[in-house]
Amino acid sequence: MLIRLIAAVATLAAIATPAFAQDWRPTRPVTMIVPFAAGGQVDVLGRVIAPRLSEILGQQVVVENVGGGGGMIGSSRVARGAPDGHLLVLGSISTHTFNQTLFKQPQYNVTTDFTPVALIAETPLVLVTRKDLPAKNLKEFAAFAKERGDKATYGSAGVGSANHLSCILLDMAIGTTTTHVPYRSGGQAMQDLVGGQIDFNCNVVSSALPQINGKLVNTIALLSRERVAVLPDVATAHEQGFTNFDASTWNGIFLPPRTPAVIVNALNAAILEAMRTPAVQGRAQEIGASLVAQDRRSPDYFAEFVREEIEKWGKTIRAAGIAGSM
Repeated sequence: MLIRLIAAVATLAAIATPAFAQDWRPTRPVTMIVPFAAGGQVDVLGRVIAPRLSEILGQQVVVENVGGGGGMIGSSRVARGAPDGHLLVLGSISTHTFNQTLFKQPQYNVTTDFTPVALIAETPLVLVTRKDLPAKNLKEFAAFAKERGDKATYGSAGVGSANHLSCILLDMAIGTTTTHVPYRSGGQAMQDLVGGQIDFNCNVVSSALPQINGKLVNTIALLSRERVAVLPDVATAHEQGFTNFDASTWNGIFLPPRTPAVIVNALNAAILEAMRTPAVQGRAQEIGASLVAQDRRSPDYFAEFVREEIEKWGKTIRAAGIAGSM
């Protein structure tokens, strides 16, 4: 009888735990830090998901842009924040991966100074070339890059940017060393690509769409494993023979360190519900972002994913000789 009673109590506890995890709710407005200026891809994604989160949580989720320091200033505020669920950051590959190796003294340690909540979306980069470059696919581009060597040039938004590091990763995959031309912004780099001053760029899909749709550049490949809805006819690197290649940016939610599990689980559940909303899904597709699959949305998965990303891109940054260059 005692054994049956203990078993019954254990069963009730197992059933009650998930429900209890959802019982936490914020008691005042929640601040979502977007650690970049307004108008960029990260900011747009934050403003897509924040209104739906507000409805689910019953408190307003306020997007606050805190730019500077490559995204570290805004992110640092969350790293030092109170672990009560009312302050979070929409992190990115720049703020929570690249800077751990690029900077001599990053302002935080991603693996110890944040609590991962949920990976939300990935946005692949796309390889585009000047209009008169003869390559029409990734195989032909690789042949061009090998033939031209360091005379082939690509632009980026600056040393350590996603488009810079993605082109380095592509160089490594092809076995070439093309020449990097850094600009003050990705827009300036694209302008010179359209003008024929440089040969190619590795751009976030949303940034390159106007030039792609205007047929001002040649579109060679999505630098990812899967296609995106806004470019349904563009084959991926994976489809074109680069089966282990993936250069995608990503975004996810982080809380301050030592945030209790009950808060993490409640916010994770709210984020997942927001991601299931058709309006959120549709708007994400419009900006070239792919919401991650269901089996990739847990806090544990996100924590391991970030660790792997730091290792992957750390190797790329060190191989390029720019580790600790900032």
